[in-house]
Amino acid sequence: MYLIKNAVVYDPQPKGINDVLVVNDRIAAVGKDLNPQIPTIKEIDGSGKTVVPGFIDQHVHVTGGGGEGGFHTRTPELMLSTVINAGVTTLVGLLGTDSYTKSVENLVSKTKALKNEGITAYCLTGAYVYPSVTLTGSVDKDIVYIDEILGCKLAVSDHRCSHPTKEELIRLVSDIRMASLIAGKPGVLHIHVGGVGNKLKDIMEIVREEGIPITHFRPTHMDCHLKEAMEFMEMGGWADFTAEPDKADELYDVICKSGIEHMTVSSDSNGSIPVWNDQKEIVDVKVGGMKPLYQLIRNLIVDFDVPIETAIALITSNVAKALNLYPEKGALLPGSHGDLVLLDENLHVDTVMAKGKLMMRNKKLLAKGTFEDIPLCTEEA
Repeated sequence: MYLIKNAVVYDPQPKGINDVLVVNDRIAAVGKDLNPQIPTIKEIDGSGKTVVPGFIDQHVHVTGGGGEGGFHTRTPELMLSTVINAGVTTLVGLLGTDSYTKSVENLVSKTKALKNEGITAYCLTGAYVYPSVTLTGSVDKDIVYIDEILGCKLAVSDHRCSHPTKEELIRLVSDIRMASLIAGKPGVLHIHVGGVGNKLKDIMEIVREEGIPITHFRPTHMDCHLKEAMEFMEMGGWADFTAEPDKADELYDVICKSGIEHMTVSSDSNGSIPVWNDQKEIVDVKVGGMKPLYQLIRNLIVDFDVPIETAIALITSNVAKALNLYPEKGALLPGSHGDLVLLDENLHVDTVMAKGKLMMRNKKLLAKGTFEDIPLCTEEA
């Protein structure tokens, strides 16, 4: 049990200076001058700090990505320390271009491992390809019977994808919708949108013509398709933007024009970032990180004067609402999960708590992955 004293609270709405009481894995109370008479409680001084909900990253290559440049370019698995250092307490894992040497079985196993190590983790079946790779033999059964699976991944308008037809998209999202109703899940079709072809044209037509709720379609990398993103959000759909801190000005412009009601941000962590020449030949491969997720948010706050509650929602409450996890996730309310981040006076990640357990305190790691060979500190350090 922990009592955070005298921190500036954003739940993510601004609540001023308050105390936050965390009991077991839940937030028990938020208020002024809390004084629970519990002998074993541990107090954290939040003076001069800001407390926000734990970050949610819905696009993470937990088993690594890549492979377009040969077997040696497969990127490494995600480590728990990477997650904690980034302030992330909940994530959604997925596959990328490589569904040959990486599998949904491997993805689900890694997702379960991250849960065992102390964070909240979900995943998506499928990959770039169509028909989708699955664990049970069908996308809908994966969603219905595997607790961790919230939906399906697919790629469109990319020279590496299977170029599914409009009719195939209708069939796939219809199966996802029915499975989501049975399983009580969001049933997302998380769509990598590349830079060629129809992009969102077929999806928008399906929404207009077939009566399928737009909320099942979740296009990502929309920072590369700003016009389409704003049109999609105007229709009521969620648009996901990949975190690129040096493009904060572009995201700021979208926020000013369209607001944030249907906007989320994710990192694409541990995915490959291939560099192509004009002949679509790979000339270099880099690896995405998770820290840009909050770096982008901080840039919006510090450099563009976006209110904290507006910017932080893009990686907390908005994502939770889009995944049907709010208010257990993405909020600091009584009954919410004990997932939170303390920011220092310069709004850098200082302390991280996941499911009521301290994972980082005063910028010192208290938890690591099972086989990570890195030093840890004690809570008292």
